[in-house]
Amino acid sequence: MRTSNPQEPARPAIRGRWRRIGAAAVGTAALVLAGFGAAGPANAAPAAKVTSAAASTSAKVTWSPACSTPAKGQMACKALRVTGGTTAFQQANAHADAVTPKAADAATPSGYGPSNLQSAYGLTSAAASNGSGETIAIVDAYNDPNAEADLAKYRSYYGLSACTTANGCFKKVSQTGSTTSLPSSDAGWSEEISLDVDMASAICPNCNILLVEATSATMANLGKAVNEAVTLGAKYVSNSYGGSESSSDTSYDTSYFNHPGVAITVSAGDSGYGAEYPAASKYVTSVGGTALSTSSNSRGWTESVWETSSTEGTGSGCSAYDAKPTWQTDTGCSKRTIADVSAVADPATGVSVYDSYGVTAGWYTFGGTSASSPIIAGVYALGGTPSSSSYPASFPYASAGTSALNDVTSGSNGSCGSSYLCTAKSGYDGPTGWGTPEGVAAFTG
Repeated sequence: MRTSNPQEPARPAIRGRWRRIGAAAVGTAALVLAGFGAAGPANAAPAAKVTSAAASTSAKVTWSPACSTPAKGQMACKALRVTGGTTAFQQANAHADAVTPKAADAATPSGYGPSNLQSAYGLTSAAASNGSGETIAIVDAYNDPNAEADLAKYRSYYGLSACTTANGCFKKVSQTGSTTSLPSSDAGWSEEISLDVDMASAICPNCNILLVEATSATMANLGKAVNEAVTLGAKYVSNSYGGSESSSDTSYDTSYFNHPGVAITVSAGDSGYGAEYPAASKYVTSVGGTALSTSSNSRGWTESVWETSSTEGTGSGCSAYDAKPTWQTDTGCSKRTIADVSAVADPATGVSVYDSYGVTAGWYTFGGTSASSPIIAGVYALGGTPSSSSYPASFPYASAGTSALNDVTSGSNGSCGSSYLCTAKSGYDGPTGWGTPEGVAAFTG
């Protein structure tokens, strides 16, 4: 039996989207908006519009998309920042001080930290011993000028080793590989970047981190950033963005995502049932989202499909353009089915992130499948370098139905006639794929 450990031990005791209203689960919490410092650059996130209690362990939680609504032809980042309420992490730790702190208080973490995530996914031992020499690439749009400094705050707080440019662990480049000529800065995408690099650190503390910043959020520029990440030697590339499918997608597959021997992870989406690209690419691991809570079961944790409403939750569905990869054999989609695997994404059971650009510097809780994609990239990295001719998206399928994956069997992310495409079932289903990691065995090959 693995013991659940909701409270992070490495630092002092912690006291302290958009659309619809969900029913409150447990207790009542004040809804307080997070404070903002000096005005950030253009494209800052809109005001919070969501009230939700998607997880049974958390009271009413509000959140807002980190990035502004993308212009036509651009990809949306998938980071959701909690702005009020009481998260599952806070509920689990409220007994420590007999008070329930506010999730919008940037002074202290209010989401899951590294030891929580490693415990939930059976990674504690691997995270301590594996990953040295491996590089996880994070591909996002625009520049986060505070990325390295914010990452240092996160890693220091949780007792992780320093990851800096000076010691060779951290590197930030443009889509052309330049370390000096970087894109324009953007507050919303900086939040996305902070989430991504923190989650890579949480899962694989010994890994190097390569941040590749695209000039803009077009698929062409983000795709060039993916190629640059691979050129620079990354064997694990996380992509926390997506948009509508198009007839160009199969061309994008060939140009940007066909990289044998590289594990490329992509967020499945945050708008509920429905396919997005590049999650629909047949060459990537499409990562769905769950609600993650502590439990008295032998695992110490429990998960269900993340859904707040029919339009708020993890993505899934049938691609209109991408062919089904040979390792995917479900019959409900004639083409590619989303997703392959999953990890925590519900903002109400969200993860702790340190961010300072365009917001009050401090701790925030984030959700969205932006969290689940770098988590799974980190698991691949703990599993070791893929063979040069392999497609790592196939690895979880080889472990389907085994104890190497936690089967998620409850919840749905929309209406599809109770089909597995939007409803969790025993075995494979669209919202969570084959499930969530239990160690690294399903992510090696």
